[in-house]
Amino acid sequence: MKNHLLPLLAACAWSADTTVESNVVYGMYSGAALLMDVHKPANPNGFGVVFISGSGWTAPMAYSSWQLKSNSQSAMYAKPLVAAGSTVFTLNHRALPRYRYPAAVDDVRRAVRFIRHNAAKYGIRSDRIGASDGSSGGHLVSMLGTLDGKGNPADPDPVERESAKVQCVVARAAPTNFFTMEQAGARFVGVSLPPANQGRGPDKLTAEYKLYTEASPSSHISSDDPPFLLVHGDKDELVPYAQSVDFEKALKAAGVTTKLVLVPGAGHGPTFPGAVNPPDYMGEMVAWFDRYLKMK
Repeated sequence: MKNHLLPLLAACAWSADTTVESNVVYGMYSGAALLMDVHKPANPNGFGVVFISGSGWTAPMAYSSWQLKSNSQSAMYAKPLVAAGSTVFTLNHRALPRYRYPAAVDDVRRAVRFIRHNAAKYGIRSDRIGASDGSSGGHLVSMLGTLDGKGNPADPDPVERESAKVQCVVARAAPTNFFTMEQAGARFVGVSLPPANQGRGPDKLTAEYKLYTEASPSSHISSDDPPFLLVHGDKDELVPYAQSVDFEKALKAAGVTTKLVLVPGAGHGPTFPGAVNPPDYMGEMVAWFDRYLKMK
């Protein structure tokens, strides 16, 4: 799930009429700034899209570490969204190995609250915020779609009073159930849950079981979740296609608008390596946001 693609220069990634506000601080954690870049289109449509690049929830422990918010994966997927008029927010978040669950989830939720609180400043509607990307980023945007998201009205920070719920999700090759992806779950939450104990009687009371449940988007599905577009290659050996198949079934069972786009022959990665006659998955993404974030 790691993204090893190198950052691209802004001049190569964005058209001349796109304005990029870099290194916006959306939160502070123990003295460390949480940063995002804001990509503003020439003709905004009032939509905001949070883009969380896949990384295996991991970032190098080095002062020269690359940034999720400005890598080539961010440029690849955010560019068509900006071209369609969406304001795109690309994020950094706390990551493994220094930080474990729920750090990344907390950070992306904070980002949504910050964006919503500053919606007028960024020219978007606070009730028209979507979220997108894949792999570990797909997991995080799925959490944004399924978690409750309620703010704390008593918090002294007005940003924390805002909702962290998004109104539309596009998740590519997302881990959605850590019980059926035990290895990834163990790394993310920092524990190992023996497969033989999963789902059996009193074992559900263990702290490990509760962590796996809490960190899995599939555990939080409810009827008020936003529309989900899932995109997945059927030859993905890192995040099995079944993760999206099962998630789609669970979402539909709860009455959530959902569509699964199969990419035949594709393995894991932002370009769907090995794909045979792939569908226009970027077009599907743009159309999904246009349809379900459409201003009334």
